[in-house]
Amino acid sequence: MKIAIIGAGFTGLSASYQLTKLGHEVFVFEKEKSLGGLAGGYKKDNWDWALDKHYHHFFTNDNFALDLAKEIGQKILILRPKTSTLINGSIYQLDSPKSLLKFPLLSFSERLRMGLSLAFLRYNPFYKNFDKKKAAEVLPKLMGEKGFNLIWKPLFLAKFGKYSKGVSLAWFWARVKKRTTSLAYPQGGFLSFANKLKNASEKNGAVFSLNSEVTEIGPGYLKINSVKKENFDKIISTTPSAIFLETAQSLSEDYEKNLNTLKNISATNLLLRLKKRFLPDNTYWLNICEQESKLMAVVEHTNFIDKNFYNNEFLVYVGHYVPSDHPYLKMTKDELLKELHPYLTKLNKNYQDNLIGIEISKDFFAQPVITVGYSKKIPPFKTSINNVYLANMDQVYPWDRGVNYAIELGEKIANEVISNV
Repeated sequence: MKIAIIGAGFTGLSASYQLTKLGHEVFVFEKEKSLGGLAGGYKKDNWDWALDKHYHHFFTNDNFALDLAKEIGQKILILRPKTSTLINGSIYQLDSPKSLLKFPLLSFSERLRMGLSLAFLRYNPFYKNFDKKKAAEVLPKLMGEKGFNLIWKPLFLAKFGKYSKGVSLAWFWARVKKRTTSLAYPQGGFLSFANKLKNASEKNGAVFSLNSEVTEIGPGYLKINSVKKENFDKIISTTPSAIFLETAQSLSEDYEKNLNTLKNISATNLLLRLKKRFLPDNTYWLNICEQESKLMAVVEHTNFIDKNFYNNEFLVYVGHYVPSDHPYLKMTKDELLKELHPYLTKLNKNYQDNLIGIEISKDFFAQPVITVGYSKKIPPFKTSINNVYLANMDQVYPWDRGVNYAIELGEKIANEVISNV
């Protein structure tokens, strides 16, 4: 079959690889000039490795990603970085049962209760029962009001904002279920992994067209860059649902209505390039649990991956999840740094003395909002247009968005397409 794939993120790359292994004729169209989608990256001239636009890692149980990496010869590093939380002006390591039991802001009985609650969720296989329950209502009762308000409530608010009270307990279950203390990272960065996957597909005959935006999708055809029209036996769109709605022609009213109920959160990431370490305690991931702070997460990539790969620069992400109309999405990198500067100085008062440069990355569809009853909203792979399929992060429930699930989704959509011949 002649198959078109729209989008060269990891879902599109994975689907391309699987379909070309089976001998199908695959054409991948990507509107950007490089691969990877949300896990895309860039490389400075004096860096040996590429850096991700948004912070990423694998958990050591992300088997779809790790197995595929092994298959195509992508080397993976396994490391044990430090995750901490900023509460009441102090940083506490909170990344294991042992560190939780040492947490001084809760009594021993409160720490034990929280630990048992997290263990109950982690080892409970019946997540389907959690789909109807709101995390913000169940968790305070389960782990205690004080612990929830101190640690988890600020994180829900920072990530989901006005949607935080309606987030499904199933989403939180999935986050707890998958977390591992050791983390994995592809050698060379996620862009290296994406390029290896593209090369593997091209060896099997796939054709990639970058800087090629699909502007119209119809039964058996695509229009590229509003001009060129091509015909295909099957079409797979891996774009966000909102983008698919803008480009797909003659969708049924019911199908459109369902896609329009799905919500996404946008993201901004300001990257600080420094001559010295930003977080002196060697923390990789710092959650910010202070409502008065304008910071959400500070992720010092080079406290995870050796700075030698980046010309000895210390690289720090300052990340935010924001609604699509948030002012941060309109700010330049200098404007955003000015906005966040007073809060960054509370973590490192001299950081600007060591500043080499700053970068900014933005994405309007960074995080699906998994509300109560989401399992009934998941769109099917088959759309209401004949031989047109949709595969994106709205469909990885109950798991959270991530490269591992993008790769799994690519495998699933490939199987779906060839089973409907």
